[in-house]
Amino acid sequence: MKKSIKKQQLLSLLYLFAAVFHSQSCNAEQSGPTLTAGQRSVELQALQEEIELQGRRLESLQHELSVQQARHAALRRTIDSDALGARRGRGGIDTAETSSETARAPMVRADNDATGPVGTAPTRQAKESTLVTLFEQPGVLTQKGHYTLEPSFQYGYSSNNRVALVGYTVIPALLIGLIDVREVKRNTLTAALAARFGVTNRFEVEAKVPYVYRTDSTISREIFTGSASDRVFNTAGRALGDVELGARYQFNDGGVEKPYFIGTLRFKSRTGKDPFSVVTDCTTRCVGNATGTGLPLDLPTGSGFYSLQPGLTWLFASDPAVFFGSFSYTHNFKRDNDSRMVLGGEREMIGTVAPGDILGTNFGLGLALNDKSSFSVGFDFSSIGRTRQNALPTQPSW
Repeated sequence: MKKSIKKQQLLSLLYLFAAVFHSQSCNAEQSGPTLTAGQRSVELQALQEEIELQGRRLESLQHELSVQQARHAALRRTIDSDALGARRGRGGIDTAETSSETARAPMVRADNDATGPVGTAPTRQAKESTLVTLFEQPGVLTQKGHYTLEPSFQYGYSSNNRVALVGYTVIPALLIGLIDVREVKRNTLTAALAARFGVTNRFEVEAKVPYVYRTDSTISREIFTGSASDRVFNTAGRALGDVELGARYQFNDGGVEKPYFIGTLRFKSRTGKDPFSVVTDCTTRCVGNATGTGLPLDLPTGSGFYSLQPGLTWLFASDPAVFFGSFSYTHNFKRDNDSRMVLGGEREMIGTVAPGDILGTNFGLGLALNDKSSFSVGFDFSSIGRTRQNALPTQPSW
């Protein structure tokens, strides 16, 4: 486009010079040496008007050139933005690489010139053909031969107040019996390191190693004592948590208007400190008396049970938002002939403990503000089955 406009400018200048030369030669032939000063003044004025006319034509051509340059820049930005958005929707490639590659190849056309004439928006077929040369295998998992290290830090706080009434009422305002009031405040800090490796473009494996630090503060008033003073019991625990191993497989390619479906499988070990191995303040209370606290002197950092969790996750990208959700089922393996350590080095037999299985689902929305910041909101729901001890439920059903 720039070359054609420059050619027009050169041709206009040549035309102007030829016209001036032709006009001078014709005037010389017609008037000869007898031209008066007035006639020459008229001819010079006509030539000056011709020069001004050609100058206005050049200005018009320069204005048209600037308009075409602005339109070209706008079209290039549009194509780069569409390619970047579609590539983010397909996932699996860094946004920094996307920007550099789209800058290197911003004007990829299909064989049938599907992008259309200059100044018109590219069609969907043109967008897809633009992406053909940029992707070998679209995916949202770790690419084949690549690995990812992801450190994380999580803090949790919970507070629980419980009031137990033991006795009977004469009238609604009068209780004959005892009251057990207990307040528990719990702080949990978990630092973890997760490593993922892409076996193929659709299959990745993961390992996660957590370290847990917990503190509990319990304020209680003993149920069978007549004292009105509260009793404070503080305990803490820090150790390695339960190591997790996982695998993910992407079932379909997905795309700009197609969701991704990913199957997951997670196995949780019991490498953390076992709840049955910590010492419990159970010297007198565990055997029918109630003067002990019944609380662990050292907090566990693991669940104490192996678990296996299959699940299905779906992702739908609509730049700049990503909708997500999952369904999962967690099976906790039971433990036989369990016992717990009580104060004094003795062990109390518990028997067979079978934790309830967990059926969970979640969904939410993630929004990318730019390449460096994002936030997400979601809803998580889990239904936990009843735990059984020696085939009997440990809590009533609701």
